[in-house]
Amino acid sequence: MNIIKVKDRETLEKKIPEMPWYVEKFINYKLPDLSPSSLLEYVRDYETFLSFLLAEGLAEGERVRDVPIEVLERLHMETIDHFRMHLASKKDGANTKTTISRKLSSLRSLFHYLSQIAEDDDFYPLLKRNVMAKVEIKRTHKPKDTAAKLEGKLLQEHEIADFIHYIADGYREDVATNKQALYFHELNKVRDCCIVSLILNSGLRVSEVINLNVDDLDLKKKLVHVYRKGKNDDTFKTPVYFRMDALEDLTRYLEQRSVHYKAPKKEKALFLAIPNGEQAGKRMTKRAIQEMVIKYAKRFGKPFLSVHKLRHSFATDYYLQNDLYRTQEQLGHASPDTTQIYAHLTDKTMSTAIDKRRDEE
Repeated sequence: MNIIKVKDRETLEKKIPEMPWYVEKFINYKLPDLSPSSLLEYVRDYETFLSFLLAEGLAEGERVRDVPIEVLERLHMETIDHFRMHLASKKDGANTKTTISRKLSSLRSLFHYLSQIAEDDDFYPLLKRNVMAKVEIKRTHKPKDTAAKLEGKLLQEHEIADFIHYIADGYREDVATNKQALYFHELNKVRDCCIVSLILNSGLRVSEVINLNVDDLDLKKKLVHVYRKGKNDDTFKTPVYFRMDALEDLTRYLEQRSVHYKAPKKEKALFLAIPNGEQAGKRMTKRAIQEMVIKYAKRFGKPFLSVHKLRHSFATDYYLQNDLYRTQEQLGHASPDTTQIYAHLTDKTMSTAIDKRRDEE
């Protein structure tokens, strides 16, 4: 079972009773098609919007579950504009343009369901008027724009091996005077190299990495089985291949896993950490892997590098040697539009290759 999905499902089950009946009806309608993580995002977006209506005096009640569906019918476009401004004015840039667009899209999905799909006992729509049908939601991220933001912030082909080598040896030299840092590096360097090497040689998401179990690994075929993002089937894992370069790092880590992290036999997680004050290793968290990569990246001289940029680094390199659809399949993208980021990132390299081919002819 996907660890993240389990936690999100538990949180979702606690939050649904706090929502109005019509939100619960929508979530139940979407349940077979969307993951608990996606549905939880919907619920949180609705909680934000309904709380806004209560705070502005547009609905009466003490809790969001008290907001009647009739209030939604009487909303003006001006209210939606005010809500958009309310989100944009949050301190510390809590809501980016992408976040605001996603919240508005969540609302549009709910309103569409209530006005076009759900019916009352007399076969009339639950929502007679849909203000969200008038709201234009602009696409915030075009592949070309995303590529422009990533340019210069990824590891190039030669830097991939250099970064892994730095984690294994270079970092130790940089923290030579820090005994605590040296101790933890010596304990975890094989594991850390393995995690980074696996991502840089497969393009796995960090969520896919933390959910890996030992049994998901097939060294002979050079693949791992993962729960892919966006798929709501907990009975099927997708095989994802990794490059030969990761094989040695995985083999070395597996030889140390039980000894270094004192993993109990019942612990299935592939990547382990020993929490403070405890003796046995437990599944690493998403935050732990993110902070681990940032720690090495800063010392390596790439402070902008993150776990997700490791995935981008692999994808850019992979795309140069394969087509768009193979890259899409390897990365687990739902749409080729997302994969087009790497077409824009590699434009310069591809144009050079075309000229070189022309010269050879």
